[in-house]
Amino acid sequence: MDNLSTEVCDPRYGEVDNILEQLTKSKALHILMILDRSNRPVRFSELKDILDAPSTTVSRRLKELEDCDLIQREKDDEGRLTLYGPTEDTESLSPIMELLFDWVSVRFERNGE
Repeated sequence: MDNLSTEVCDPRYGEVDNILEQLTKSKALHILMILDRSNRPVRFSELKDILDAPSTTVSRRLKELEDCDLIQREKDDEGRLTLYGPTEDTESLSPIMELLFDWVSVRFERNGE
């Protein structure tokens, strides 16, 4: 029984909960997939257009994802525009996101939706 209680109380479970809470917010996974698949940093306006979401939603998600170290902000060469890109953590999360997308696609097709 001691082994079970140690596993159940592993603090990493709480961290999994925290990251899942962020990833399941509206547009969060979509933003990460766009940034991960892009071959260059992306402007806010590009993200907003692709997501077809209000500016407030996109802005809020970007801030939250940046706070979780899943995206990084940078300036363009002229220092005028803010660009967004994936972090190493996002790149390491990429195969998991792909698997989740594939899993959902199979379920979607199987259920005839």
